[in-house]
Amino acid sequence: MIVATAPGRCGVLGNPTDMYGGSVISCSLSERATCTLTDSDSLILEADNGESQVIHALADLEPSAEFPRLDLAKAVLKGMGIVPGTVGFHLTTSTEIPMQAGLAGSTALMAAVYGAVSKKIGRVEHKHAIAAAIRKIEYEILGVICGFQDQHMAVFGGLNYMDFRDKGSHIAMDAQPYATVEPLIELVPQPLPFVLAHTGVKHHSGAAHKPVRQRWLDNDPEVRELYDNVVPRLARNGKKAILEGDWETIAALMNQNQEVQFRLGASGAAVDKLVEVALANGAIGAKLAGAGQGGTVLCLTFEPERTIAALKEAGAGRIIRPVPSQGLTVTQE
Repeated sequence: MIVATAPGRCGVLGNPTDMYGGSVISCSLSERATCTLTDSDSLILEADNGESQVIHALADLEPSAEFPRLDLAKAVLKGMGIVPGTVGFHLTTSTEIPMQAGLAGSTALMAAVYGAVSKKIGRVEHKHAIAAAIRKIEYEILGVICGFQDQHMAVFGGLNYMDFRDKGSHIAMDAQPYATVEPLIELVPQPLPFVLAHTGVKHHSGAAHKPVRQRWLDNDPEVRELYDNVVPRLARNGKKAILEGDWETIAALMNQNQEVQFRLGASGAAVDKLVEVALANGAIGAKLAGAGQGGTVLCLTFEPERTIAALKEAGAGRIIRPVPSQGLTVTQE
């Protein structure tokens, strides 16, 4: 049996400039997605909601309205060049990460599938290559408008400063350098003063990113200035602050990041409501943790009980305390 797991993540600073060659600080979660492979003569896919399908031909790897929870695993198999009939195993997926919540749950699940199948077929790659392969599948096969933060956090894990200079969907994949991933976790005291609150509004990150991204592609001067210059500097300045334990500065930078997203209409009413509630109840910083238009809010608070109680009263769904965890793991029994 092969078991692979990968973590979710929350964007601390700089998002969404990982789509635009920018810089971010991101924290992995203890919540993880899991893929288990057991021996089988057939190629069988199964999700934790009970959906199950035997894959007989390449056509079976296309998205299906009948088995939507299997679409991510199918995309990974397709992207890895797996040919039905030439390999057999029973692949099962499950997750602890809220899906469509701005916490990279889909990417974590894809990373777990990629890791497990790679082990099965004997594919060995370094972490940067794995992150690049997962991102290519997400962007080219699933057609998701996405950056590079999610895939790198699923693979590397931890608490990282990441620089995506000269990377972007508008640049050919083979012309892009690898990202710079700088681990911060060993230099930052735990526990981190963060709380995550899900708005209860599910979203598709590609749909959330699309309107502002089109403005960026159209060379809108406001979007270009904010995403090319202003927001990436927040993460670069945040690196110094977080290493010095200057949480007040981190909070101020988070608030600036959120103000940019609000200004561009990329935040959303549900996010804005929880941000306001958090800041009025003990939090000194609050921002969206992912793409926006729903999803999850990240709060920096030294009064977590007070902040959490207010968020729940305001209608927040699941509450998570971010605990950085390792990236993609693969074990074989």
